[in-house]
Amino acid sequence: MYSGPKLVKTCARGRFSDSGVNPSLELLMSSLRQESALARFKLTPVLQDLFSSVEVVIPENREQMLNLTFLESDSDLVEVAYDVPGKGRYVEATVARCRNGASVNYTDAYMRRRDPEAMVIADDGPTDKRRYTDRFGSTFEQTRAETFEWFKQQKRLIVLPFRSGDSERGYATLLVSPDNAGFFVTGLADLQGFIPRAEIPEDFEPVAAIYLAPPFRHTHFNGKQVVVHNRMPRMHELFSYNLYPGPSAKKGVYGILIAKGEEEGWVTLHSSAVRLITPYDNEFAIMHEGASGGGKSEMTQAIHRQPDGRILLATDTVTDEQHFLDLSDTCELLPVTDDMALAPPFLQKERRRLVIEDAESGWFLRVDHLNKYGTEPEIERLCIEPPEPLIFLNIDGKPGATALVWEHTMDEPGKPCPNPRVIMPRRFVPGTISGPVEIDVRSFGVRTPPSTRENPNYGIVGMLQILPPALAWLWRLVAPRGHSNPSITSTEGISSEGVGSYWPFATGRMVPQANLLLELIQDTPGTRYVLIPNQYVGAYHVGFQPEWVAREYIARRGSVRFRPEQIREARCPLLGYELLSLRVNGQEIPHGLLSVHEQIEVGKDGYDAGAEILTKFFHQEVRKFLSDDLNPLGRRIIDLCLSGGSVQDYADVL
Repeated sequence: MYSGPKLVKTCARGRFSDSGVNPSLELLMSSLRQESALARFKLTPVLQDLFSSVEVVIPENREQMLNLTFLESDSDLVEVAYDVPGKGRYVEATVARCRNGASVNYTDAYMRRRDPEAMVIADDGPTDKRRYTDRFGSTFEQTRAETFEWFKQQKRLIVLPFRSGDSERGYATLLVSPDNAGFFVTGLADLQGFIPRAEIPEDFEPVAAIYLAPPFRHTHFNGKQVVVHNRMPRMHELFSYNLYPGPSAKKGVYGILIAKGEEEGWVTLHSSAVRLITPYDNEFAIMHEGASGGGKSEMTQAIHRQPDGRILLATDTVTDEQHFLDLSDTCELLPVTDDMALAPPFLQKERRRLVIEDAESGWFLRVDHLNKYGTEPEIERLCIEPPEPLIFLNIDGKPGATALVWEHTMDEPGKPCPNPRVIMPRRFVPGTISGPVEIDVRSFGVRTPPSTRENPNYGIVGMLQILPPALAWLWRLVAPRGHSNPSITSTEGISSEGVGSYWPFATGRMVPQANLLLELIQDTPGTRYVLIPNQYVGAYHVGFQPEWVAREYIARRGSVRFRPEQIREARCPLLGYELLSLRVNGQEIPHGLLSVHEQIEVGKDGYDAGAEILTKFFHQEVRKFLSDDLNPLGRRIIDLCLSGGSVQDYADVL
C-alpha cells in the first residue's frame, strides 16, 4: 500500500539526500541536468527570457512530481497558497497525503466545478467566442506582461514538456507552473502524458504553452475562473488563471487540439468509446458523444446492479413501481477513450467506418455516482489500491488514511460536491485498447428531466432512438447540456453545449466545425447513429441504465439496421425512429420506455408538449449556423428542421 512519495532531504536542512550524495554536489548535478535539458528546447524569445530569469525544474519522473505535489516537505497536509494584494496569504487548496494518493480540496466551493464562461480569446483571429477586450474592456497585452513578470518573481518554476493529442505525433506543448502547484502538474502529466527530462528530443519546439498563474483570478478577474487563449502565428498560448484543471489541463488542451484541427481540416470528438466482446465472442465498438454529464464515462463502466444481482431498469416517479432486468452474462468491456477521440484523416484510410484513437493519456473520472461501497467495484479497487498514487479532487481524504471515492467533499453541511474526480492514467485500467479503433455505432447522450402530463418537459426521448445521419448531425449541432448537469457551475433548464458538444473548449468559429462534423458523417457511411437519454424517460427515473442496456442489446444484435416492421417514425421527428420492441436476454423492455407517449403518466398530450419544447430549442439553436460558408447540404438539413420535415425527409437528404 502506498504511504507517500520518498522525499529527498534538502541542503537547506543540512542533511544528506537518501542517495547518500553530498547535497551541494547533488544540487550542482541537478542544475547541470536542467541546463542540458533546456538546451534541447527550441524556444520563443519570451520563453528564453523567462527561463533565463528564474530557476527551472523539468521533472525526470512521476515520483519527482509527487514530491513537488507535497512541496518537497515531510508534511502530510500542505497548503497551496499565494500572496494576494488585499487578501494577504490566500490558501487556494489543501493537499492531503493519503495512502493511495494526493487528495486535493479547494477552499472555495466555486472552484470545484468548471465555469462554462471561463474561456476568452485574446487574439484578433477568427472566432465566435467572447474576446478579452469585450469582457474586460482592455487588451490582453498588459495582463500578459504582468503574468510573465509574476513568473519571474517566483523562486522556481516547473516546466513540463508533453505532446497534446497523440503521444508520438501530437503537438509539442509546455506547461509552465509555479513550483507549489505540483498537484496540478502531476494531474496534467497523468491526463496528457509527459516527456521525462532525459528523453526530451533535440530541437523540441513547442507550438503551444500553458501558463498557470492562480492568484490572477483575485487580482484581475474578481475571483472567477478565467482561461485566456492567445493564438499567435507559431505559438498557441493558454493562460490558466485558476487551479482547477478542468478548464485548462483538461479542456484547455482540448481547445488546442480543436484549433489545430480547424486549421488542418479534422476534428477531435467529445466522446468515450468502448469495444465490446459479447458472450458469443463477437466484437462491436460503440462511441458515445454528448455534453458534460451526457454519459460518456458511464459508457465504459460496468452495468450497475442491486445487491441481489438484478438490474433496476426504471422507477416510476409517480407510482414508485420498479422494473427489473436479469442479465447475468454481460459483454466484456475494453475501454478505448473516455472523453476525447482523435479522428484525423490519416486514421480513416478510406474506410467506410469512422476510425478513432484516444487523445489522452489519462481520464478525468467523475465519481459522483459512487456514494457507497460496492457501487462499482472495479473503479473502487483501482482507486483504493492503485498501481501508483493517484490525484483525487473534491474527495474528503484524510492525511495518512486511504482516500475513499464515495466520501465526497461537502460544499456546505449536508450538500456534497457534485463533481468529485479522480485522475486515472489509462495504463492503470485493465483491458484498455491503445491505437486506432473502427467504430460501428455512434451514440449521442442527453440528460433528460422527468416529464409527465401535468409537468411536461423534453424528457420524451425513448430508451433507444435510431437516427438517420442527417438527424445525428443536427443533434451534434444543438448538443443539449441537459438536466441537472453535475460538471459545471450553471445547469438550469435546457441549454446548448454548442456544436459537437465540444464548443465550450473551441477557440474558432461554429460553422467550420459544423462543416467538419458533417463531412466526417458523409465520409463514414458504414457507421450508424442512435440517441440515448439518461436520468429520466418520461415519468421513469432510469439513471444511466438506458445506455448500459442499449450497449448490451446493440452489441449482441451486431448492428442497428432494422427491418421496416421493427421500427416506426417517432411522434417527434427530431427523435428519428423508435423500436416497436426491445428484447434483452429473452426479456421484453416495457413498451412505455421505448414510446414515451404510451406511458399513462405522459400520454400523447404530455409528449406533444415536451416535443414542442424540444422543437423550439432546436429551431433556436440551428438558426445560428445559417451563414454563407455553411455546407450547402447542411443548409438543406437545417431548412428541413425549420420547416418541420419528417423522419423520412431526413433519411432521404443524406
